Amino acid sequence: MSGGAKLGVQDRSLEGESLEEKWKFATSLGFDGIELRGGPEFADRLDELRRARRAGVVMPSVCMAADHFIGDFDAEKRRAAIETMKTLLSVIVEAGGFGAITPASFGMFSRRLSRAEPPRSAEEDRAVLLESLAELGAHAQEVGAVLLLEPLNRYEDYMVNTLADGASLIHELGMPSVRLMADTFHMNIEEVDPAHSLREHADVLGHVQVSDSNRLEPGAGHYDWKGTLGALDEIGYEGWMMLECRLLSGPPSVALPPVPAVLRGQG
Repeated sequence: MSGGAKLGVQDRSLEGESLEEKWKFATSLGFDGIELRGGPEFADRLDELRRARRAGVVMPSVCMAADHFIGDFDAEKRRAAIETMKTLLSVIVEAGGFGAITPASFGMFSRRLSRAEPPRSAEEDRAVLLESLAELGAHAQEVGAVLLLEPLNRYEDYMVNTLADGASLIHELGMPSVRLMADTFHMNIEEVDPAHSLREHADVLGHVQVSDSNRLEPGAGHYDWKGTLGALDEIGYEGWMMLECRLLSGPPSVALPPVPAVLRGQG
């Protein structure tokens, strides 16, 4: 693992009822932080998150969990997603964190699973995404947060699939408060060479989520961890490597203990 990178895990993969209990479990395994998930209700957790922060829980980021996103075909759903993302950006800062993650969309349309054409042109898609990202980038800058754009694989989204797709939007936008998030599961499907893509887009990389090729914990599939870890080390990445995966190979107490060693290049 890159010497300056920090290792975290999403709260839904941890044992414990409260965030404090989950934190105790996570740190006992060698993790440095907990990534949250949230939707419109995230503001209702503000008191809980402030208590956890005072107790020392490190919560750097939150991942959008909803049924519509910033690139939705429907303008009202798109507006609702933007407002939800503003909430996530504001609240994660109150929790002591820095970033909120969103894809362009999820499960809305796939060229690989449908023979029909999407109702918007590629130019219209780009305009919609740039408008949404610009509004959210301005809000992120205002509250001291970072908006993290996540490319998804071709089966889950059709607009932003590769790191190059995301980086193109971010470069055109030109806002330091909007950065790229790389997810190894999606990269395993979409990138010809994940390590090369990380090097190529290091200038806008702001966050990394990790899981193996089969969406299980690192070490349970065939993903090239040596290549990715080497690339992150080469570019001097000092952000988070956040575990987002399923634990079908066992309960957290069995599946998670080997992971830190894998992500530190020791497994």
